[in-house]
Amino acid sequence: MYKKKKLEVRYIVILILVGITLVLGGLFYAFHENRTLTIIEKAVHDTGLFIEKIIYTPIQWGKDLITSWQEKKEMYEKYEVMREHYEEYNALEAKYKEIHKELEEMEQMLELNVSLSEGTYVNATAITRNVDYWYQTLSLDRGQKHDVGKGFAVVNARGLIGYIDSVSNYYSTVKLLTAEDVQHKISIKIEVGDSFVFGLLTLYDADKNVFQIEGISENTGIPKGSLVTTTGLGNVFPSGLVIGTVDSIYTDHFELAKTVYVKPAVDFNDINYVTILKREGAL
Repeated sequence: MYKKKKLEVRYIVILILVGITLVLGGLFYAFHENRTLTIIEKAVHDTGLFIEKIIYTPIQWGKDLITSWQEKKEMYEKYEVMREHYEEYNALEAKYKEIHKELEEMEQMLELNVSLSEGTYVNATAITRNVDYWYQTLSLDRGQKHDVGKGFAVVNARGLIGYIDSVSNYYSTVKLLTAEDVQHKISIKIEVGDSFVFGLLTLYDADKNVFQIEGISENTGIPKGSLVTTTGLGNVFPSGLVIGTVDSIYTDHFELAKTVYVKPAVDFNDINYVTILKREGAL
């Protein structure tokens, strides 16, 4: 019995010595540069790398996500800055265009004023316009205190707009040529070569943006684009105020009367600066 236990102790000691020898041998070979890995070492090495990959991959994904989020955040911030600059540029461009347009209108009004005698006109600015009566009336910042009277013709650099319909001390209201309730027909003349064809402006067609001229009985041909101006007859408007140009002509079945449609020279949707023409004996 004693001998058997003694043999078991010897086996255990031998196994321990063998294990130590293998470990020392493994360490020796581990530091040897030209050594070929054993099957066990290869398995351990590959297993370690696989575990490292499993652990590192989610970490790398997390880093990539954070980097991508930061890059997108920086791109969005740059985009916001660029968008703000773009909006500021658009606002400045719109403001520049508006100022440039106003300057052009003022220059045109100055040219018109040069052609008029001093004291025969008053410059004014459009201040209010009722949307419901857009083509009916227009309010100006000049009135009786500025020598503005009822019936005075109102023009801009393009042509005739209408006439003063009512006046207060500091303001006045213009009855536009496009109004439905213009109280009188306007005598006009159409320039055809060296002569004129006469007629009456009767109404405005807002859908087609044309004035209707009636009362023309002459058989004279009227070319498209012919200039249409006031005659000065009837003590309503001075002679020579531009109405527009001939757009089209309609002749009745008997070819006895013509209806002429005139394209307005004035853009009645865009009126800012005007000139009021003083005239004795106006409406």
